[in-house]
Amino acid sequence: MTILFDKQGAVAVITLNRPDKMNAFNLPMLKAWRAALETCGQDATIRAVVITGAGRAFCSGGDIDEMADRIDANAAEHKAYLWDNVYPVALAIRSLPKPVIAAVNGAATGAGMDMALWCDLRFAADTARFAETYVKVGLVPGDGGAYLLPRLVGIGKALELLWTGTALTARQALELGIVNRVYPAEEMLSQTIAFAQELAQGPALALGLIKRAAYESLTVDHRLHLDLISSHFGVVAQGGEHREGVRAFQEKRPPRFSE
Repeated sequence: MTILFDKQGAVAVITLNRPDKMNAFNLPMLKAWRAALETCGQDATIRAVVITGAGRAFCSGGDIDEMADRIDANAAEHKAYLWDNVYPVALAIRSLPKPVIAAVNGAATGAGMDMALWCDLRFAADTARFAETYVKVGLVPGDGGAYLLPRLVGIGKALELLWTGTALTARQALELGIVNRVYPAEEMLSQTIAFAQELAQGPALALGLIKRAAYESLTVDHRLHLDLISSHFGVVAQGGEHREGVRAFQEKRPPRFSE
């Protein structure tokens, strides 16, 4: 199985499972990954998602053997491969109205780094490494790296990393704002799942709309953002989660959003 899927309470754990290939994705993995994300979207009992890798890598990007098989494809065929197979996974991560956390257990390179960047948060093992390696095989960042990375580190640093393919340690990635937290390797996954479980106890509708509003803010002006957020506010303010939050505050107790 190229993807392992597990539920730990309200948290789904998606594990990329080609450890002998450093979890490089091929077509079967992409299809299974997309199906797992669709399950996360459809299952209301899943309130947060963790994505990690089996073995010593998070994801090393696209499978080189598959890339070699497509070496003579024309431009339209390369474009279609990305839109039909790779981008649906990336866009599903971003559009899922639930927190998605990358638990980066090892190397995240090329499209593997891009996939981690699509996630809402990134927690890393202290042994993890990050690199935009496309340039080393004569490619442009094919999975959103040239869009996502400048928004995290600024255009100058992003171009340096994209042009050189320089590898970053987990600590360096933390200092640049690429990673949110770094843990000892043996603790990283359990700590990430524990954090996801905390989020899963929060107000699901509000969490989903906060995610949507934050990403919308990157592409709209301030006035339009306020217009959108006022609509989101109206939706959550009339819901049961808001009522529970107010009652809990008045009664001086923790809110029970997940019941």
